[in-house]
Amino acid sequence: MNTLKSTPRLARLAAVALLLGGASVGALAQYKIVGPDGKVTYTDKPPTASAIRLDKGAPSASGDAGLPYATRQAMGKYPVTLYSTQPCASCDSARQALRGRGVPFNEYSVTSDSDFSAYKARFGMTTFPAIVVGTNTLRGYSSADLAGYLDAAGYPAQARLTGYNWPPAVPMAPAAPTPAGSGQVAAAPSPAPSTPAAPAPLLPPTSKNGIQF
Repeated sequence: MNTLKSTPRLARLAAVALLLGGASVGALAQYKIVGPDGKVTYTDKPPTASAIRLDKGAPSASGDAGLPYATRQAMGKYPVTLYSTQPCASCDSARQALRGRGVPFNEYSVTSDSDFSAYKARFGMTTFPAIVVGTNTLRGYSSADLAGYLDAAGYPAQARLTGYNWPPAVPMAPAAPTPAGSGQVAAAPSPAPSTPAAPAPLLPPTSKNGIQF
């Protein structure tokens, strides 16, 4: 008799235990992750940087939604710009080094007389390349110096960029307008690479590898 009467009670206790167990599992799923395909999953493990989807309103001129978090942070504070000319082996080496490290950058090409005039006025030199990291300018290319500045700026030593396309180089000086009545159609000036509205803050006084800023 006692066994028969206790059976419904045991069943109710088992049901409550299952409900409590399900609630505890749900409580462990503290993180909501939205995948690149929009699929929502829940997990108790913190999401990695690659699993975090950028807000659609964030700047993404060159598809930076696929950039690692550390890279986005570094380029937001210390954007990189390359000033190059042709032919220029050092410019090619600097470009290859930046891309090989996975550093997003804008590039100005210096080829015309007006480009050279603007370049000399900007940097006070006629040698190439010039590489700007934040508000700091590297005059010429040195693999060690460039690596040191990028390290101090917080760029990852090796970044695998997914779906990112570096913007093409544009002339440093805009095309001069064609005088009225010349019969020629003025060429539209090339768009300048995007730059921050305000100068980026200076890097720390001394980087971890001893480079002074």
